[in-house]
Amino acid sequence: MEKIASFTVDHDKLKLGMYTSRIDGDVTTYDIRMKRPNQGDYLDVPAMHTIEHLFATYARNSEWSDGVIYVGPMGCRTGFYLLTRNVPEEAAIKLTYDAFRFIEGFEGEIPGTASSKECGNYKEHNLAKAKEEVAEITEILKDYSVKYLSYDCDR
Repeated sequence: MEKIASFTVDHDKLKLGMYTSRIDGDVTTYDIRMKRPNQGDYLDVPAMHTIEHLFATYARNSEWSDGVIYVGPMGCRTGFYLLTRNVPEEAAIKLTYDAFRFIEGFEGEIPGTASSKECGNYKEHNLAKAKEEVAEITEILKDYSVKYLSYDCDR
């Protein structure tokens, strides 16, 4: 079988940030790297679940909601994927930054967790830890530029 594109990225050199993982027609997949791969520090599972609920809720209620295809965690627990259609790169960066700022300031009941009817694991969330997990990447994305979206960019 042919090796998929994401397995050709040198994970030993990946820094925290946001990258264009691939473009398939009019769909862009962004790699939002929140932890350095293979360093022993991974996203906390309940926090990651909370980030997923809040990030997806924010993105799907933003001005770019029609262009948000998917928001979800990486299986390796080092970040998230954001798939968009017809969302300019600058807007995707800002959307991600704004979503993480939203998470940092969020208080109250996490959307989609009121009952087992809304979520397949509705009891496994951790808002306080989610806020901690997004803090570093939020700071990185504050002044992020489109030129940094390339895996080859040395920033």
